[in-house]
Amino acid sequence: MTRIIQSLSQIGVDYDVLFCDLWGCLHNGKQPYPAAVAALQDFRHKGGQVVLMTNAPRPNQYVVAQLDRMGVPRDAWDVVVSSGDAAQEAMFSGAVGREVWHIGTAKDDGFFDDIPAEWRDAPPIRRVPLAEAEGIVATGPFEELTETPQDYHDRLIEARDRGLPLLCANPDVVVDMGETRIYCAGALAEYYEGLGGRSLYFGKPHPPIYDRARRLLELAPDARILAVGDGIFTDVKGGLEQGIDVLFVTGGLAADALGPDVENPDNSMLLDWLEGHSMTPRYSIGRLR
Repeated sequence: MTRIIQSLSQIGVDYDVLFCDLWGCLHNGKQPYPAAVAALQDFRHKGGQVVLMTNAPRPNQYVVAQLDRMGVPRDAWDVVVSSGDAAQEAMFSGAVGREVWHIGTAKDDGFFDDIPAEWRDAPPIRRVPLAEAEGIVATGPFEELTETPQDYHDRLIEARDRGLPLLCANPDVVVDMGETRIYCAGALAEYYEGLGGRSLYFGKPHPPIYDRARRLLELAPDARILAVGDGIFTDVKGGLEQGIDVLFVTGGLAADALGPDVENPDNSMLLDWLEGHSMTPRYSIGRLR
């Protein structure tokens, strides 16, 4: 059974490191949550380390720049690890070929253009039309505010029939941009699998992003880690599969299902909801604070 807490400080002393989600926990896509920022600053002030772990389909430097623009202070975190980092490694290694059809927006161009030092001597990755592609790289819909996975049905059927693998740079299915819910690359990858295609994943809940975080911090095997997030099938599932404790932020993606007060989830509704999803995070909290 999950334990509902009122602040991170109630349990923070029991952990050395936080693997903390961004969207829905630290910010809403437009501005940071001041209480969440303060909670991370306090955790670090008391000696903990904070990994901001995001399924953003961009290399981490672009995520850092976005956080700076939002006004998230640098003293709230130690390192940023993105799905884009882990997926980039796979793409440049040739996981879906060298000629790829890119589904995504111009804001994700850095995924292709900012080549990590270890891959600068590798054969180039070229973005080509679907008809010429050896594989697909999905960073999100072309028109993320209006499109759904079903808009790609015919093109994905063609890709499936040609046996093209799809590299998903962001396993999130949906996120909330302010008050607007938008589809992510994970929705396209799931839809492609439903059509019989093959999708490859590298962000939460899959191991590569967690392995990268541990390497960057040079964590000891016995480091006490707490995963924090609002995605039941990404943050919560990923943390549980990694064998680490999880703090579920109920006031994010699941807020509408858990009572009228986003800051304080209804206990019985929360327990029923978690049971229905077969997930048991050790802790839950309305908003990270």
